[in-house]
Amino acid sequence: MPKVSATVNQLKLSPEVADAIADGRPVVALESTIIAHGMPYPSNLKTAKQVEEKIREHGAIPATVAILNGELVAGLNAEQLEQVANSTDFAKVSRRDLPAAITQKLNGATTVASTMFIASLAGISLFVTGGIGGVHRGAGQTMDVSADLLELAQTDVAVVCAGAKAILDIGLTLEHLETHGVPVLGVGSDDFPAFYTRSSDFRVDYRFDSPAAIARTLRHKWDLGLRGGVVIANPIPAKFEMDADTVKNAIDGALREAARQGVSGKEVTPFLLAEVEKVTAGASLDANVALVLNNAELGAQIAVEYSRISRGA
Repeated sequence: MPKVSATVNQLKLSPEVADAIADGRPVVALESTIIAHGMPYPSNLKTAKQVEEKIREHGAIPATVAILNGELVAGLNAEQLEQVANSTDFAKVSRRDLPAAITQKLNGATTVASTMFIASLAGISLFVTGGIGGVHRGAGQTMDVSADLLELAQTDVAVVCAGAKAILDIGLTLEHLETHGVPVLGVGSDDFPAFYTRSSDFRVDYRFDSPAAIARTLRHKWDLGLRGGVVIANPIPAKFEMDADTVKNAIDGALREAARQGVSGKEVTPFLLAEVEKVTAGASLDANVALVLNNAELGAQIAVEYSRISRGA
């Protein structure tokens, strides 16, 4: 397990998270972009609290990550969660943005990539999100590939997700992960999920049916010195799955609108998700909340098993 870097003065852990890490108890990292940019207020705050509670219910400690006045914070308190959810000054901060955010003392919401990086600094091995970023459609012309994929290739943190965001080119995303040696594990399914739907018509590398088996796989990977993360693809619960054609049509329309408005770079994903929510009359938001809660439950279960194995229990 990675250790807290003594040289990173900008890393601030909540007392609860610091004590849990020191004791070898299970901790699960959570990103803050989904709070600041992925959902409207107050749904975002309600969901953030529910996700943290779900992790606690299953025996782990939640560590929501954000940048506050230039400090890398793992383990937001209630006041800080409210600040992230109900403020307009939180930039979307990926790995490349961290040095400048620290220097300029910015407030920032962390992406998958930056949350993984900060979790690794803190000594946290499990991270829960909604969906990972990946290769965007049309990347052959735009070269738009998410930093999430490069972070997964080099940072020893496992990511529980409902697959890749459906707005992406999922086939190329999986090819990129394979090239960089990132295992893609399916939970109770041989199919790779596509965020709002349980299948993307692509396959995972390996199927697992228990948190304990996944935890053992993580331990073996890092014990072998194989650097990088693991994608743990957990399909959205069946009762919350959206109709595939509805999702496709909504995404196609959102992509056309993004092109018309000239939306590019890191603004693309939040724009597309907001457009899909609008077109689906809020159904996509309900699905988003359900899948994140589902991932939080699984992430906590894996963290508990991983902690037990690491302690030799």
